[in-house]
Amino acid sequence: MQLITVAGPPSAGKTSVILNIIKAMQADGETVGVVKFDCLSTQDQKLYEKNGVVVKTGLSGNLCPDHFFVTNIQDCLEWGIRRKLDVLISESAGLCNRCSPHLRGVMAVCVIDNLSGVNTPRKIGPMLKFADVIIITKGDIVSQAEREVFAFRVKQANPGAMIVYVNGITGQGAPEVSRLFKTAAHWETLSGCSLRFSMPAAVCSYCLGQTRVGVDFQMGNVRKMDLL
Repeated sequence: MQLITVAGPPSAGKTSVILNIIKAMQADGETVGVVKFDCLSTQDQKLYEKNGVVVKTGLSGNLCPDHFFVTNIQDCLEWGIRRKLDVLISESAGLCNRCSPHLRGVMAVCVIDNLSGVNTPRKIGPMLKFADVIIITKGDIVSQAEREVFAFRVKQANPGAMIVYVNGITGQGAPEVSRLFKTAAHWETLSGCSLRFSMPAAVCSYCLGQTRVGVDFQMGNVRKMDLL
């Protein structure tokens, strides 16, 4: 089964883009499923089900979504194989911009929108810098000059990625991306596979449930600012 990881900042249009790409793939006879990773809640499962897409949702709760992703993705792959899917798309919640839900050898996609500001590509970490394909959305809302400057900044952040434009409302550009998805590698297991970049590191007293503020309550992996 083919596996594709899709990440990006909140409200960039990931779900709308994925739905339009899936429609193009279904038109070619592909059976596509989605695993949606989120934190507290999501309504996206209803959107996928409404469009006839096999979907599973995982909520990380008080855990880092990336850690939740990496400890569940092998099981998700096995679930997709049991369902006899041709393609499984993993949609991740990129909440801190330090997220890195991409695996070596697995097609990695980052969705980012033109409205986020021209400096945003510099601020986004591994989920953009290590992606194979970068999808830019909401290009119809900004000027041509803004689109070009934004694309240039994206190219600076990840020179090796393929940049494509997709309109999440009309679906323009989705068929082209669906053809890219068809080149994704096939997987039987992810055992032994590695992440493209390390996960965010934070093992401190607050990770373990501490809520009080002050040096006396800070233990473990703590980083302090230089305010001298």
